[in-house]
Amino acid sequence: MVDRIFPRQFDNNYRGHKLALWLFGILVLMQLGISLSSIFDTYNVVRSADGIPLDTFTSTGAQTVVSITALLGLSKLLLASLGVLALIRYRAMIPFMYMLFLVEYFAKKWIQLVKPIVRIGTPPATYVNLVLIALLLAGLTLSLWRRTSRLESTAK
Repeated sequence: MVDRIFPRQFDNNYRGHKLALWLFGILVLMQLGISLSSIFDTYNVVRSADGIPLDTFTSTGAQTVVSITALLGLSKLLLASLGVLALIRYRAMIPFMYMLFLVEYFAKKWIQLVKPIVRIGTPPATYVNLVLIALLLAGLTLSLWRRTSRLESTAK
């Protein structure tokens, strides 16, 4: 299993279940959309999707939160771009990318536990993140699933 997540070389020879490829493509598109909206529609994303009460901040405090969110969107865009690269050219990298997306998600959740963000109610991003984590876990499992070739299955 470790050899699947960290292969000796990243080539275009994907060894997992085909459904994981499609799921990964959908997840990468979602990540691209989230990152681009975080960069270009930051104020609305912070207020509505993330539920952060910007109206209660000073103008400079609100601007700082908006700027930091846009910078985080850029980081997410770069990570999603690696996902696009994996889909197009280095498919052996897909299990690694699933793991990387999961590590990023759980690391952010841990940081939010240690350094919580004040939010209003339960923002919609909470539910989107739950769906993303479920899809990432399912995709990782499918990408590690060992495909058997027709020759192997008929020989048994």
